[in-house]
Formats: sequence, structure tokens, C-alpha cells
Amino acid sequence: MAKNLVIFYSRRGQNYFGGDIRDIAKGNTEYCVDFIKKAIGADIFEVETVKEYSKDYMTCTEEAKAETKSKVRPELKKTLDNIADYDNIFVCGPCWWGTYPCAELGLLEKLDWTGKNVFGLMTHEGSGLGRSERDLKDICKGANVGKCLAINGSYAANSEQEVADWAKKCVG
Repeated sequence: MAKNLVIFYSRRGQNYFGGDIRDIAKGNTEYCVDFIKKAIGADIFEVETVKEYSKDYMTCTEEAKAETKSKVRPELKKTLDNIADYDNIFVCGPCWWGTYPCAELGLLEKLDWTGKNVFGLMTHEGSGLGRSERDLKDICKGANVGKCLAINGSYAANSEQEVADWAKKCVG
């Protein structure tokens, strides 16, 4: 039986929702991760940085922009050294400046993707998948990068059916 893994980063606290900034206890991407796990069964690895991003949303966007421009790879609280036991890997995160957060990209760059099936999911407020599909193909050398999914962050908590159907097709 195929083994599934979800690697994700999700922002709790202040987030952007269609023109407003709201404080949320659970990040948009985290909702989608829970839906994937429920639909297909999966182990979960959450990307967490040693130095947290600013709690202020606007400051956080500037931090993310600076990281993206300079290709910084923030230090992580824990790492994932090996994905050999997994067949299907879902990479989920918010779309920050057109792609995954730099902390997540840094983790992905250190893994051996040979023979893996990779599926990306991005939560966003208008940017869709950005360049995340291209970035996954560039980083996950040797993997089969399958269909990716963009979920509007404002509706992530209500996207269970869409996310579950997609995840089932990915592994089906």
C-alpha cells in the first residue's frame, strides 16, 4: 500500500482575507492539510522556523519578500532528513511572493526526490499557484510532479470536498 506524506507551512494569527486582515487560530493551509489527511491518510510534517515571522501581517509580508529576493533559507526547529518510506508527497503552503515560503523551499532542497510522486497545494488570496509548480519541478529532481491545486485562503476552511477529491485523484 502506498504511503503518503504532507509537508506544510501554515500561518496562524494575522492573515489577509479578501481585503481585510483577520486574526485566525488555525492557518488556511492547515485546514487543507487536515482534509488531505482525512481523505487519504498521511503522515504530517510541519515546517517551523526557529525565528518566527512577525505576528503583524504587513511586517511578515515584507520579511517574506526580503527572504525571497535574497533566497534566504531560515533555520528550522526540526528537519526531515529522509522521505524514502513515502510514495506520494504533498507539499502545501501559502503563496508568498509567487511561491512557497523560503523556509519550506529550504527543506525541500535537502531531500532526495527520486521516484516520488509530488503534488503541490497553495493557499492564496488571488495569486493562484504562482510559480510554485515550476519551483517544485526544479527542486524535486527525479520526482513526478502531478496536478497541483490552488485554494483561495478565505475559503480554505470550507474547501474539504474540493481538497479531498483532488487528493484522492492524486493517489488513485
